Amino acid sequence: MATMPLFPTRPLGRTKVKVARMGLGCAPLGDLFTTLSEDGAEQVLNAAWDIGIRFFDTSPFYGHGKSEHRLGHFLRQQPRDQFTVSTKVGRVLRAANNTRQLDSSEWNMPLAFDLRFDYSYDGVLRSFEDSLQRLGLASIDVLWIHDLDFMHHGTERRVDAYLAQLATGGWRALEELRSANVIKAVGAGINELGMIPKLLDVTEVELFLVALDYNLLDTGMLDAEFPLCAERDVGIVVGATFASGILATGPVHGAKHRYEDATPEVIEKTRRIAEVCSRHGTQLRAAALQFPLAHPIVNAIIPGARSAHEVSDNIKLLERPVSLDMWAELKADGLLRSDAPTPQVDPDPDHALERPATPD
Repeated sequence: MATMPLFPTRPLGRTKVKVARMGLGCAPLGDLFTTLSEDGAEQVLNAAWDIGIRFFDTSPFYGHGKSEHRLGHFLRQQPRDQFTVSTKVGRVLRAANNTRQLDSSEWNMPLAFDLRFDYSYDGVLRSFEDSLQRLGLASIDVLWIHDLDFMHHGTERRVDAYLAQLATGGWRALEELRSANVIKAVGAGINELGMIPKLLDVTEVELFLVALDYNLLDTGMLDAEFPLCAERDVGIVVGATFASGILATGPVHGAKHRYEDATPEVIEKTRRIAEVCSRHGTQLRAAALQFPLAHPIVNAIIPGARSAHEVSDNIKLLERPVSLDMWAELKADGLLRSDAPTPQVDPDPDHALERPATPD
């Protein structure tokens, strides 16, 4: 398999983990919304590796273990010191009671495992050990506390109960794993506003993986969460760069926003943003990829891909020069808030992703 030199890397927050500005989000490997063949999944991973991507993020949730299996099959063939991998805890998978095809609103044909939320000491260790076996690895670089939020648990009572479970047990397990050097950093993956302060009250997470609420359509993180993270020296990885779909597909029928069908209002706003981008010779996807990285505390983005072409296209779009006037027009038209950081200069070719770096 052909390989390229690593892209320039930088630390994730205050941790010792170093990654490039772009990694690969592996939710599509779990057949998110659409089915990806085994050959197709391998092609995505081969394309990412060949182009130089070395940061891969997955989860037991993605396809009920399918994403971890597919990613693990690929990574087991690569030198362990040449990639960074992250996965998540908070759900424990158990074999379903029968061989029925599981119903899922997110995953097409998930593996036959039921999911149970568990943020306890035993639950975190069980989830971690199971992930190691699915991935075929002896260590994980970043372990995220996953989906401890209202989107998944519904009520404040349930969220508080799981936060207490984490604080009284799960966090101790995470600290033990870090002390044993089988993980290098601990973070939390969140979907909504309000959870960063809650998690920082009961843990000392070093990173947040922001799945929603920081992209061209949703910038609520600027109000309180990002300033708090900057104050605590907590790093940020942005997951849903395309707002779970619509910023990649454009304002088409059935486009996804926040993992659901986009509302007419969101479709209209996306259409207007796309028109501004087009007037300035920019693709919507390029603007969506470049926007989050302009914020000083955002260390990396991890867009997903369903084909080898999407992987290579994302790299090209991230590095494509974008007119500064485009960002100004988006703000002037009220399509992007005025205080949102945007690229201040055109991408510098001396710091482009394509420029090989000398490994440390």
